[in-house]
Amino acid sequence: MSKNLYEKVWDAHTVAELSDGSTQLFIGAHLIHEVTSPQAFGMLEEKGLTVKYPQRTFATVDHIVPTNETEEPYSDPLAQEMIDAIRRNTRRHGITFFDTNTGMQGVVHIVGPEQGITQPGMTIVCGDSHTSTHGAFGAIAFGIGTSQVRDVLATQTMKMGKLKVRRINVNGTLAPGVTAKDVILHILKELGVNGGTGYAYEYGGEVIDNLSMEGRMTICNMSIEGGARCGYINPDETTFAYLKGRPYAPKKEAWDAAVKHWEAVASAPDADYDDVVNFDAADIAPTVTWGINPGQGIQINETIPTVSTLPEDLQSSAREALEYMDFQEGQPIEGTPIDVVFIGSCTNGRLSDLQEAAEAVKGRKVAEGVTALAVPGSQIVALEAERLGLDKIFTDAGFQWRQAGCSMCLAMNPDKLVGRQICASTSNRNFKGRQGSPTGRTILMSPVMAAAAAVTGKVSDARKVFTITG
Repeated sequence: MSKNLYEKVWDAHTVAELSDGSTQLFIGAHLIHEVTSPQAFGMLEEKGLTVKYPQRTFATVDHIVPTNETEEPYSDPLAQEMIDAIRRNTRRHGITFFDTNTGMQGVVHIVGPEQGITQPGMTIVCGDSHTSTHGAFGAIAFGIGTSQVRDVLATQTMKMGKLKVRRINVNGTLAPGVTAKDVILHILKELGVNGGTGYAYEYGGEVIDNLSMEGRMTICNMSIEGGARCGYINPDETTFAYLKGRPYAPKKEAWDAAVKHWEAVASAPDADYDDVVNFDAADIAPTVTWGINPGQGIQINETIPTVSTLPEDLQSSAREALEYMDFQEGQPIEGTPIDVVFIGSCTNGRLSDLQEAAEAVKGRKVAEGVTALAVPGSQIVALEAERLGLDKIFTDAGFQWRQAGCSMCLAMNPDKLVGRQICASTSNRNFKGRQGSPTGRTILMSPVMAAAAAVTGKVSDARKVFTITG
């Protein structure tokens, strides 16, 4: 059988096969941010090492940077310390840094694609679990730990075991109001949060082929939530159109050569896979989570499951989730009151996400008692959103329009839940305490569903709240 993209990229980047069966892999692009890099740079200094290929490393700040402050020093001294550290380290080692004063700063997984750093056929790593986002371009991209960040800085290689590949087909046509976020939440619900352990996910089928690049990034972003180390989509004309003209994309004659290479790296029509799973778009509806992991999801018109009806290995987690969320078996999720709405993150903080939500809330008001944040994923996204007047639509509706950053996704900054607040969030994780409060609760959903929650003050079916025609 012919090779799939994962096998082609793996083979092209193999430096050596190691005695324990693992591979020393060359890394095409290394993305770093302020949280996981300081320790890695410190390890380099301890060993008297420098960065091997600084031109292959790109840095930004996102996790800890405040979204409601512009002047430095920031009120959080730790945030200031981390930002100062990455400035020193990137300057010392000659690394390109998209700082807050460049107009290009933002969430690392949004900055990489919009700069054209992320390209088909590459290996890409970052000290962040949602590096799988970059697989939307036909790259093999995965998150790494701090010691691996050190290794890649020092050698541009890292040790890794080869994964199996599962092909996930989503065929048919999505109904109006059903988005890429619903697709990936549906996949996670069906395959589980551990179903992808040991696998790379290759997404395909009519639904995936018809998604925009931003929708594809949403899908790949949450691959890690299903246990898959990476997720990718084969590059096509949609990919090439997105990349063309971006700062780090190939230019002139090099562009044609690059496209030819990118086309060749895609999985062969008769490629072999370790597993194949098929989904029908007709079975996918707006989907939200009810528990404490992204696989605990249901369609908006469904009720929270009865624990005894779940597979035995899922029952303990379900009971824990019900207790933490203060939900009941058989309870409808629709109508659940919410306190906070967060639209942003590396999952749904791109321009199209903001456009989708702004179009929905235009002329409406955030429900009384609800705090709503709209946070662009990068300064470039913010600039374009403001050019289109999206910021005014949000603020007129009662949202807070913030600066670029991770914001309330991980809450390593001032944007945090308080106490037992429930947040309707477009982010990627609903773990206990994920959004800053050890007792705070998160319900994951798409941008248009978050918009519906904002204006109604409860988890709502956006198809009922807004006029959605396609």
